[in-house]
Amino acid sequence: MGDWFQPGWLDDFLFTYQNLVYSLGINGLLALSMYVVLAVGQLSIGQAAFMGLGAYSGALMSVQLHWPFWLVLPASCIAPVAFALAIGLPTIRLSGVYLAIATIGLGEVLRAIYLNADSLLGIDLFGGPMGLSGIPERAGVGTIYGTLAVAIAVLWLVGRSRIGRAMEAMREDEMAAQVMGVRLRRYKMGALLASAVLAGLAGSLGAHESAFIGPGEYGFQPAVTILSYALLGGIGTPLGPVLGAWVLTLLPEALRGIADARMVINGVIIVLVVLFLPQGILPMRLRRSAAPK
Repeated sequence: MGDWFQPGWLDDFLFTYQNLVYSLGINGLLALSMYVVLAVGQLSIGQAAFMGLGAYSGALMSVQLHWPFWLVLPASCIAPVAFALAIGLPTIRLSGVYLAIATIGLGEVLRAIYLNADSLLGIDLFGGPMGLSGIPERAGVGTIYGTLAVAIAVLWLVGRSRIGRAMEAMREDEMAAQVMGVRLRRYKMGALLASAVLAGLAGSLGAHESAFIGPGEYGFQPAVTILSYALLGGIGTPLGPVLGAWVLTLLPEALRGIADARMVINGVIIVLVVLFLPQGILPMRLRRSAAPK
């Protein structure tokens, strides 16, 4: 259980709840990757694709190139960011359900590549349907939660700045924000790139925590699950989506005795929140000290 800064007293606790503890941190990062695009009023559901790119590229750098983890982790953001640039330029004008469909479709294309590239090209790289195993277990609780804490702090500061005001204006009324001088294309692209970085980090951390990844982890269902985190928690602050992710991650554990009904209950909770708590279970908003000049 490798990590940069993991105190010894956590060993017994992690021995029992290791997967759950790690999942809470990684899913928190994924929730933030959805938060940044929803914060500008965009419904992009490409986070699972970004996560897959971060996971596979990070795993290959560790397994094939034997890079140190301190270098692998930031480098695993390169492929998601490049993909975000590639899909962002042609889809930046889309919004709503059209953008959601486009990003889901592109994510499914990547999943098909993971499944079939090895057999088509005659290589043994992605592992095909069996997935990629033997990834060094280098991501520990300190690395995961340290990354999550830094991400929350950065997004909190951004949300309280003039950038955050512009993002909120776009979310409330895109046309009015444009009249006020907000550069919509720049903010939309910036949000998409930030989303790619966060999801890529989550994917790389997940790969180096579980030692195995498979193409099924980055398809349509995970994409919808990541969206559910933000819808449940609310997007008034970065803490809302993280709280939503933790609730939906802990819920299956709490309902382990009725495993067959877990997904049904999960769906019912999300529907009830959307109907009766449209601002999420954490409806607070960031306070800003002064109006922009």
